[in-house]
Amino acid sequence: MSMATEFKEFIARGNVMDLAVGVIIGGAFATITKSLTEDIIMPVVGWLFGGADFSKYFIRLGAIPEGFEGSVESYADLKAAGVAMLGWGEFLTVLINFVILAFVIFLMVRSVNRMMAKPTAEEVPAAEEVPSEDVLLLREIRDALKSKG
Repeated sequence: MSMATEFKEFIARGNVMDLAVGVIIGGAFATITKSLTEDIIMPVVGWLFGGADFSKYFIRLGAIPEGFEGSVESYADLKAAGVAMLGWGEFLTVLINFVILAFVIFLMVRSVNRMMAKPTAEEVPAAEEVPSEDVLLLREIRDALKSKG
């Protein structure tokens, strides 16, 4: 079997295609979750905490380089200049984003598990047992002996 044929069989398997679709949908879902966090949840959280924007909270560890042309209050400007910082506000934003994403995935998996749940023994009607050939043969012998005797 040639390598091209093997590769074609590998790609044609359903699980590979499902994985590809999952990666694409996951990327789109991450974008939606990021927007939900940054554009809806974090502004509300910021408003609740007095207009705080968590992504701008940081602790500067290094010196500001000479010729710096940005705001010393801007995390993005300092980061672009290569200043060493602890961006704890940005980390908090990413952490909240993760928790939201994990919760939404939990809800999705939970829903799918409920839809795919196997019925319990009470929900499934008992199937009639089909006797084996040996049992059928023994029954025929018994019935034949009864009719002769």
